Amino acid sequence: MKKKIEDLLFKYSHASRDNLIPILQEIQDEIGFLSEESIVLVAKHLNMPTSKIYGLATFYNQFWFQPKAKYHIQVCHGTSCHMEGALNIIDFLEKKYNLKVGQTSRNGQFSLEVVPCLGACAQSPVISINGKLYGLIEIERIDELVKEIKETL
Repeated sequence: MKKKIEDLLFKYSHASRDNLIPILQEIQDEIGFLSEESIVLVAKHLNMPTSKIYGLATFYNQFWFQPKAKYHIQVCHGTSCHMEGALNIIDFLEKKYNLKVGQTSRNGQFSLEVVPCLGACAQSPVISINGKLYGLIEIERIDELVKEIKETL
């Protein structure tokens, strides 16, 4: 992993603090999350305190600090989805897979993320599993969806 990060940072050999977000985005795209090691390497590269980098990365919900799971579930929490029961879906998923929003299950099978909008308000509530949207979600249907996805992967 260190080699991948160093190779990426080499592309930003003349980078400044203005490039911090694009650097973090590329690292996350490359390795799937922002590791402690990656934050330390970026800090050295940009001559910045790690606390500043971590502070910026925690401010934006696009950054992850642990790998996403095999089945990454996103729950829309936009106004329409909220009104149609998104909080109940989140609660169900947290209990069902024994994890909290932003976490990955111990077995690495499931990760859960709440996002501001998935852009399908007419079908709210909406979830995404590994990037595929599912609308008009009812809690009773979630187990069935996960089973279908497991069979296709």
